Amino acid sequence: MVMVVALALRCGGRAGRSVAAAKHGVRRHAARPASYFSSAALPLASASSLSPRPLLTSSPSSSSSSFSSSFSTSSPSSPARSLASISTVRPAAARKSAGLAIPLQKRFCSAEFRTMNPSDRETLPDVAKPSHYHVSLYDLTIGGNWGYKGTVKIDTTITRPTKEIVVNVKAIDVQLAEISAKDGSAASKAIEISYDRKSERAIFKFDSELQPADMLLTISFTGTINNYMAGFCRAGYQSAATPGPATPKVGEQHYMLSTQFESCDARQAFPCFDEPNLKATFDFEIEISKGLTALSNMPVKSKREGSKPDLEFVSFERTPIMSTYLLAWAVGDFEYVETMTKRKYNGISIPVRVYTTRGLKEQAQFALECASQTLDYFSDVFEIDYPLPKSDLLAVHEFAMGAMENWGLVTYRTTAVLFEEGKSDEKYRNRVAYVVAHELAHQWFGNLVTMDWWNELWLNEGFATWVGWLAVDHFHPEWNVWSQFVTESVQQAMKLDSLRASHAIEVPVRNALEVDQIFDHISYLKGSSVIRMLSSHLGQEVFLKGVAKYLKAHKYGNATTNDLWSALSEVSGKDVTSFMDPWIRKIGFPVVNVTEQTNHINVDQRRFLASGDVKPEEDETMWWIPLGIKSGPKAENANVRNLTKKSDSVADINCSELYKVNKDQCGFYHTNYPQDRLVKFGDSRNLLSSEDRIGLIGDAASLAVSGEGSTVSLLALVEKFQDEADCLVWAQIMTSLGNLRSIFGTHEAISKGLKAYTCKLVTPAAEKIGWEFKDCDDFLTKQLRQILITAAGRSGHEGTVAEAKRRFKAWADGDKSAIHTNLRSAVFSINMGEGGRPEYDLLVKEYETNTTIDGKEICLGALSRATDPELIKEFLEFLFSPKVSGQDVHTGGSGLAANPKGRYLMWDFIKANWNRIEEKLGANKVLLQRFLRLSLIKYADKEVEKDITKFFSDKDQEGYDRALVIAADTIKSNASYREREEKAILEWLIQRGYV
Repeated sequence: MVMVVALALRCGGRAGRSVAAAKHGVRRHAARPASYFSSAALPLASASSLSPRPLLTSSPSSSSSSFSSSFSTSSPSSPARSLASISTVRPAAARKSAGLAIPLQKRFCSAEFRTMNPSDRETLPDVAKPSHYHVSLYDLTIGGNWGYKGTVKIDTTITRPTKEIVVNVKAIDVQLAEISAKDGSAASKAIEISYDRKSERAIFKFDSELQPADMLLTISFTGTINNYMAGFCRAGYQSAATPGPATPKVGEQHYMLSTQFESCDARQAFPCFDEPNLKATFDFEIEISKGLTALSNMPVKSKREGSKPDLEFVSFERTPIMSTYLLAWAVGDFEYVETMTKRKYNGISIPVRVYTTRGLKEQAQFALECASQTLDYFSDVFEIDYPLPKSDLLAVHEFAMGAMENWGLVTYRTTAVLFEEGKSDEKYRNRVAYVVAHELAHQWFGNLVTMDWWNELWLNEGFATWVGWLAVDHFHPEWNVWSQFVTESVQQAMKLDSLRASHAIEVPVRNALEVDQIFDHISYLKGSSVIRMLSSHLGQEVFLKGVAKYLKAHKYGNATTNDLWSALSEVSGKDVTSFMDPWIRKIGFPVVNVTEQTNHINVDQRRFLASGDVKPEEDETMWWIPLGIKSGPKAENANVRNLTKKSDSVADINCSELYKVNKDQCGFYHTNYPQDRLVKFGDSRNLLSSEDRIGLIGDAASLAVSGEGSTVSLLALVEKFQDEADCLVWAQIMTSLGNLRSIFGTHEAISKGLKAYTCKLVTPAAEKIGWEFKDCDDFLTKQLRQILITAAGRSGHEGTVAEAKRRFKAWADGDKSAIHTNLRSAVFSINMGEGGRPEYDLLVKEYETNTTIDGKEICLGALSRATDPELIKEFLEFLFSPKVSGQDVHTGGSGLAANPKGRYLMWDFIKANWNRIEEKLGANKVLLQRFLRLSLIKYADKEVEKDITKFFSDKDQEGYDRALVIAADTIKSNASYREREEKAILEWLIQRGYV
């Protein structure tokens, strides 16, 4: 899965606990009339009676009248795996007073939770183990209650005597549960069906004790095709071409249907044993309207007539053995582009397709090219052929995450898979290439070999992130993606990991309710960063050999971090476990402090915290640190010494010459040099790689925040980069200065001075590169132009602002060529920041009417630059109106957070409209926690932090509590930084003539 954050990052993860699903909480089944499932709206497969349809060729019994209407609170027969008591949602304060809540900060960070044994997990009772599922869905209703019916038959091994079987369900009503011999004989219906909403389980009680044997569990059920991007869900869209007559439609909105199951939402679509190590094979069929296309993990096996003349059942080939979260299907008015792999698999090429709704398939050509070559590349690199007979990619119009790696049917939000030549911003080309590679890497990391439990999520996501960049670098070396990786992955991971609210890469996860919040920068970006560090140390060829060995040893199964270390140790001849375990199983990362002598340097390590107040008990980890020192007049010498103790001395370093610790920023740590060394780095910057230059700036900025460095030293260093020509170095400069301007944005004099500083810094480069695109411009040149014009305009450069206004007016008057597609975000944001009502209205209209895939994201980012309080309030209303999809709300929130004139109004809006925000985003906690985290982390005011804590103290924070802890930790760090540095920064800006 790929995360979604602000577009500066590659956009992965699962949909969270559902407000809507809470309505299907603890309840006993009561039979409902057939009319409950009918709809006056157009049916995809019309409603019928409650009797279940045949699953494939079998005919389960249909009776449901024996279910009583009372609740059951009984436990399963296994005392070691007892169910949680049935409960209702309670405010945080009530949960704490009842002793039910341990803060996630403590849970993830304290020593008592660092090691997780299987017995610590809240898993299903181990009395039943699935091996195969037959899933059949039918009577899909479009509009109204959006209901559907289904039957699932599960080949199940009963492992010990029991009268109960427990499965996972969420927002599902079970009509019938029966157990029988595998041939269907000797069937026994459950005499009681009860639900535990909190643990998302259904408990089936049988009259007589079931004995150990291979059996068949048959469950008939009803569910809902929801609109909160989790489970079996619907996505509304405006068709780009005349849709087919069978296309699902309600009012003026057309719909496509698809699934999103990771991590724990297969249970929202059908009853199942929804845990990653309970792998099985799957047969799937679905009843759809003729004229639509149904997709699933495997190719279509057959079609047969449905319950009405205009309906048909589509059945698919059996899947390989896999986890429930990887099952997927989709239904819609689809078209596709197709190619074949160049590589042969068992003597034949594999078809690769990208599916879109009608009218968009031509925008899938770039993703198609990326996908076909990436499959071949990974098959070679991992020494294991891609194992499925086809590879489909699908663009989904409403999608909570960036993409999802369903085996053989990868789903993407449209901006992560579609790219329109000449109309899409070039940065989306880079995004598509990476996201496609990331998801296809999962076909091996995660699908073929799956982590044993969610605490080792990094084995899926950290590897897919690193390998995704590896593939992009292989096919696009001119993009210099490892420099991009340093600024977008390494630096961003460090930002979160420098908080006390961080967690170890391998983090204790007790149950499904905790999984959502670890799909974060630690699992993805820190995970991939330490993989890059290890690969650099072992050598990429050796490292990939070890990875291939790991995959071969555990294919179609589950694995642990120790399994990976064993494979790498065997191939490399090094004890990988001994030096890598602290990086995976301990929270945080180190700063390496450097002191200089004449012919050597002294180095010591300690934990780095953004707050700068590391306590002795927080600084007990001894990290293995690859120093990777460059030295010599031209940085031509390399010292590969490792720091394996708290302090050490490195000889043969002439401190009168250039030296640089952490070559190419491969190590995951900050380096703190003497302050005068930063000035020397500025003078000799052109001798360093772009990764090194990015690292120097990023380290200096972070050390200024913690108090171990100074902002004045950072500003003096960056001044030296006025003639910088590298796009990605400029990206890091703007990120660091942007954070600085945000924190001090409410200090009028400092804000004015930093704006003038930025303007002077970027003006020469911006004027040199100019506005006009040339045919010979490469990808990075195009991106550099966008960065520099945006920076110059936002810092008030008169010529840039005037030209942006001229182009905006010409564009508004109908000359759409006045703004190059790559400069829409720059021109729009400059005009919104400098403008008022006319600009706002034009951008809202553009948002509502534009037809480009990336246009809505660009407009939301620009609108968040408004400075008029009334327009900011209006934008907040717009953001939470039906016009903005829940998947995109965070884009506006993130922009307002970075806007000093917007963030306080946004907090007032959140407090005054919390119920409305929960209604729009709360059904999918991924969306809610993302919005809160990105919207609340930019304050530098301890009073706001107290207000946030107070406001949420009586709220049920389930699913977003970590976002609040991260926000509080960040705000306190920002506030301390501001208080400490304010005076020195102002004095320096005055001395330099910026104020």
